[in-house]
Amino acid sequence: MAQEKSLWYCLLMETDFEWDPIKNALNRQKHHVSFEEAQYAFVDTQRIIAKDIKHSLSETRYYCFGYVNGGIMTVRFTYRKNKIRIFGAGYWQKGKKIYEEAYRLHP
Repeated sequence: MAQEKSLWYCLLMETDFEWDPIKNALNRQKHHVSFEEAQYAFVDTQRIIAKDIKHSLSETRYYCFGYVNGGIMTVRFTYRKNKIRIFGAGYWQKGKKIYEEAYRLHP
């Protein structure tokens, strides 16, 4: 896991973010989270990156679970042409549970 974390750290340091502006607007309306804000989940040093096995049909997709603005944010993304392409983000219970279980944050 430490090797995986350092790989993602290196990718983040050399990676730009991108997204579809229409999806960003729709995500803000539906989940009250912008993709600009979602980038901060990747800065959390305890973030969790998990492969999205269910939706990775044409390209590999991932989840990032990270602490942002007092909560655990889930960001759905793919890695395309040396860029992290965000296509969904929100404060969802399942992501919070995964993060808390990984770090045993609840009693």
